[in-house]
Amino acid sequence: MTAIERSRTVAVVGAGTMGQGIAQVALLAGHRVLIHDIDHGLAAAGAALVRERVGRMAAKGRLDPAAAEDAAGRIGAADGLAALAGAALVIEAVVEDAAVKRALFAALEEVVAPDALLATNTSSLSVTEIAAGLAHPDRFLGLHFFNPAPLLPLVEVVSGFATAPEAAERAYGTVLAWGKTPVRCADTPGFIVNRIARPFYAEAFAVYEEQGADPATIDAVLRESGGFKMGPFQLTDLIGQDVNEAVTRSVWESFFRSPKFTPSLAQRRLVQSGRLGRKSGQGWFPYAQGAEQPAPHTAGPGTAPDKVCVVGDLGPAAELATLLEEAGIAVTATEHGGPYIQLPGEGQLVLADGKTSVEFTDVVYFDLALDYRGATRIALSASADTTERTLSEAVGLFQKLGKEVSVIGDVPGMIVARTVAMLIDLTADAVARGVATAEDVDTAMRLGVNYPLGPSAWHEKLGRDWAYDLLHHLDERCPGGRYAPSLALFKLGYAAGEDEDGGEDGSGNGNGTEETG
Repeated sequence: MTAIERSRTVAVVGAGTMGQGIAQVALLAGHRVLIHDIDHGLAAAGAALVRERVGRMAAKGRLDPAAAEDAAGRIGAADGLAALAGAALVIEAVVEDAAVKRALFAALEEVVAPDALLATNTSSLSVTEIAAGLAHPDRFLGLHFFNPAPLLPLVEVVSGFATAPEAAERAYGTVLAWGKTPVRCADTPGFIVNRIARPFYAEAFAVYEEQGADPATIDAVLRESGGFKMGPFQLTDLIGQDVNEAVTRSVWESFFRSPKFTPSLAQRRLVQSGRLGRKSGQGWFPYAQGAEQPAPHTAGPGTAPDKVCVVGDLGPAAELATLLEEAGIAVTATEHGGPYIQLPGEGQLVLADGKTSVEFTDVVYFDLALDYRGATRIALSASADTTERTLSEAVGLFQKLGKEVSVIGDVPGMIVARTVAMLIDLTADAVARGVATAEDVDTAMRLGVNYPLGPSAWHEKLGRDWAYDLLHHLDERCPGGRYAPSLALFKLGYAAGEDEDGGEDGSGNGNGTEETG
């Protein structure tokens, strides 16, 4: 794998924040760097800002002063495209308009050397479409850096329909030599991160629209139970509701309006009202000076049971048996039936499986956690038919384990469970379609959006049939195709030895007595 030699020039077209960041990465990797912009004054100012940042790094002890001085002498502004003739790599970071980008690369083709690589930093447009009309599309590809480019390690190396394998490998090797973490990706809507990440936002918005919980509670559950660094409501306020919704809508349109990617009506109304998040002072949450942030719903004290019976294999929640014993709750177990935790008042505590409490007699569902020992909050859901005693015992049980408890509406799949299942499903489908390897998807989601686990790692942790079964149940209760498990997910479970119907072998889940057919 041959990287572009450090003696060769790297050019960046576009002197905005992203262009400056990419230029800084290439500069500190040892290249001579030229910044070009249609406004030469912006290009010169961009180069000056990069020099200034490098100088600040040296002042803070993060860069050797001699290296900083050397780097400052290797960056400059190009007063025209002709000045980029000697560049071995040209990366574009201009406005997200396919026509503008196509015209730029057609002009660049006329001046750069035959062995030069041409790359777009687009996050939403088709690499193949931008390359249309080029005389040599085989040397054209996407290099999608994440903002801020100097700090975030991930770079998606995107091969268009005509990209030559050797061009992609040379770009991959170059990014690796720059100290970044490249992942290979086919030219698909959203590439890896913006494709796979859609359920993280969509399922939270769906729970909100279904009156399951308020934004602050949903965010808290995903952070404190799911292990995500930020909740989707807080994160989209930071990104900008208009920006996040535009990406969602673009992916949805690119997939011919697949129900898997349907945008949120609630978010659309937020954008229409001008509540765009932090930048407008109001989004899902208020940001005016002194504004009080809403707190998540937290249940009052429950009555912790002194004993429980674990019925069957709790699967992803198996650790709870040990935690209960450590908390002083007597635990007995039986292998027959279940899986659920039998409470003293005859109610049952069941891990979210895509069904609803109203279907059963006296059942409380509890949500998935990344790590039940480390989780600081657990969501519970119950129906109007759940007795007060059972709900109180369920709340008290988790409070006895030191957890905050949020009681949400009776929504199938709850919050963390349905989100993780959808991430797993989209990943399985993308891998099966050759978008990227499972390993690269996991790397992209951990580094690009800071997920606690990659979707494939979640899949292995939870069991090969867990996501399929949950989505199958969700699809039955929310028909329309959004939750229909992909063929790829079915095959993964089947290959692992599951039953042809997705693991439902007729034993049921033991969730009390079904009241509805």
